[in-house]
Amino acid sequence: MKLNQVISVLLGVSLFSCTPKTTPQTSQKGPDKAVPVEKSMKEQAGEFLKSYQTELATLEAAYAQAFWKASNSGQDADFAEAGKTELALRAYHSSPEMFKKINGFLAKKAELDPLAVRQLEVAYLAFAENQLTQEQLKVLVDKGKEIEKINNNFRGKVGDKEYTNNALLQMLAKEKDSRKRQAAWEALKQVGAQTGPKLVELAKIRNEAARKLGYANYWDMRIRLQEHDPAMIMEIFDGLEKLTAEPFKKMKAKMDAQIAKKLKVKVADLMPWHYDNPFFQEAPPSDEIDLDVFFKGKKEQDIVDIGRKFFADIDLPMDDLAAKSDFFERAGKDQHAFCITMNRAEDVRMLLNVKPTAQWMDTMMHETGHAVYYKWIDRTLPYNLRESSHIFTTEGIAMMFGALAKNPLWLTEIVKADPKLVLKVKAAILDQRKLEQLIFARWAMVMLNFEKALYENPDQDLNKLWWDLVERLQMIKRPAGRNLPDWASKPHFTIAPVYYHNYALGELFAAQLRAAISKNLKHTGPVSDMSWNQKAIGQWLIQEVFAPGMKTPWPQFVEKVTGAKLSADAFAAEVSN
Repeated sequence: MKLNQVISVLLGVSLFSCTPKTTPQTSQKGPDKAVPVEKSMKEQAGEFLKSYQTELATLEAAYAQAFWKASNSGQDADFAEAGKTELALRAYHSSPEMFKKINGFLAKKAELDPLAVRQLEVAYLAFAENQLTQEQLKVLVDKGKEIEKINNNFRGKVGDKEYTNNALLQMLAKEKDSRKRQAAWEALKQVGAQTGPKLVELAKIRNEAARKLGYANYWDMRIRLQEHDPAMIMEIFDGLEKLTAEPFKKMKAKMDAQIAKKLKVKVADLMPWHYDNPFFQEAPPSDEIDLDVFFKGKKEQDIVDIGRKFFADIDLPMDDLAAKSDFFERAGKDQHAFCITMNRAEDVRMLLNVKPTAQWMDTMMHETGHAVYYKWIDRTLPYNLRESSHIFTTEGIAMMFGALAKNPLWLTEIVKADPKLVLKVKAAILDQRKLEQLIFARWAMVMLNFEKALYENPDQDLNKLWWDLVERLQMIKRPAGRNLPDWASKPHFTIAPVYYHNYALGELFAAQLRAAISKNLKHTGPVSDMSWNQKAIGQWLIQEVFAPGMKTPWPQFVEKVTGAKLSADAFAAEVSN
């Protein structure tokens, strides 16, 4: 049978098998009478979960295989097939009958085993957001695709000439004339005039859908369905804002002085277009060190081999993962990088396009971090719990390993960089790393606070709100008299709504992990001076971080693993030293 026929059969079975079709148990009363015995809640939940896990595994495997094939071939037919398998997976989780059963079981969770309850809680998250009518889902998808199409096709203008985003970003990176930089920056924002009104309309439609599902608004729904407590998230970010204010102010002052000198303007006259990134979400390159110098003369395979050797040395061997992965550029292949688990078991793969640069060393370490997390999740766990504790915990692991590419000691021990050169530029490397951490943290605060306010009141003055947040959190001056939807030029409001906070939480978790590992190893001094080339690190990660999977909700998991609730404290300690 063709794949789409198999999916149709599976969906037919799933829609009708949510109530197990087993023969009822009976008890005998007299020689000729059999009275059905009602199954216990525990038995009913067990049968439901067995059926659900089996069907989920089948549908996910089909999607993973199709997605992997499309990402490697670039063929339209393969992407179409991947789309069909993704739709089948989403359609399965839209069943109101199954969702009703899950709610029924959770209402009587006191009668169930804790592991069954956790499976049902995770299943609930998968079903809840899909409980809209096909018409509602279609409107949401169509409106989003309309904005995506504008973003994809739009080309900003400088004068009468159109430029791609990459060309405009190059202007910001190289141009020294302030007027030309301003023209490039404004061109990068021009798309917002077209997408802004449509995003406000989409926000209202998303809010309406969320309210029909019982949530205050779309932001509230997305946060809760990511298994976050809204109050806890805001408390964490409030702490992050307070604890990073002074170190950010100090490091930005140093950076501003360098930028002003390079561009021959006064520090007081610096405007948004004087920074290399149009949203000031990334640190500009360091004037003191280019980390690519440590990879000069290396080949693409060397970057992969460095990663393989390092992870083997810390008792997280990944040769089996590398054997099924695809590391180098090819025609038709996805140009980015990702990690995927094909079956939530032994088949874990990475896709990269490695080059012998510091950035690709970071990416190699980052994606392998995701991969080893997946590899060592306890495979005896029920299928839907064979996942990282949360999306931000796997991001945290990946960020922790990726950051090693900017660690002086790691460059010396693992990359075999010239020790004298590393020592000479050590302070510059560490300062650049802190600057990157601080700039991204403050940017993530803007995204979190803006999206929360956007969905709470889409009719407010969003243009003013955006610049109020940028001035407060990023310390960037708004252009005088500007009243345009600059915020709407950020495509994530459409393609990854209410998600940015998870990247910031990943950074906080990574900082707490580094602190916990340092304590376990009895390391004294700055965490940046700790040697990572130790088997005890991998062994601890497998046992404490990877193996538990999604068995425990993330707040309890983080506290158990790191010895503290998730907060900005460890992160602030790193960037304040």
